[in-house]
Amino acid sequence: MIEVNLDVMMARRRMSLNELSERVGITVANLSILKNNKAKAVRFSTLDAICRELDCSVGDILEFRKDQ
Repeated sequence: MIEVNLDVMMARRRMSLNELSERVGITVANLSILKNNKAKAVRFSTLDAICRELDCSVGDILEFRKDQ
């Protein structure tokens, strides 16, 4: 299972969902879906923009966990 740790990185950077949404250029609703691990897919361009704004790598946001 791929787990999204977007909320962790946003907290570390002290950035709100609204601010990240504005900087990345995607809606708060879509960013919230991603943050809450409800997204079925994510574009590389979106990951690129998020990583650029949060100054992090993809591995800081996405984590693979084996199903228990």
